[in-house]
Amino acid sequence: MDVEELESLPAKELHDRAVRYAVRHGDLGFLWDLLKVIPAAEAASGNTDETANDLSRVSALLSDAMAAGEGELGDALRPVYVDYLSRHPDA
Repeated sequence: MDVEELESLPAKELHDRAVRYAVRHGDLGFLWDLLKVIPAAEAASGNTDETANDLSRVSALLSDAMAAGEGELGDALRPVYVDYLSRHPDA
């Protein structure tokens, strides 16, 4: 589809297509970018309460990721870290 055809689609269909494609292709960059712009989009659409909720959720996920090396959670994630680091020896 060209840009003009895409522009004619409802937002829900654009969302579903984009997210489905990103998930299927492991495009975490797009999904992360989407998460970053949702709070601003909520504010622009007048949903200021939802903006605060979105920021809290993203903040909580980031906090979890930063602390995920401690305690039992860190031990449970050891295989993930070993796998990642073995594929990136310069880390």
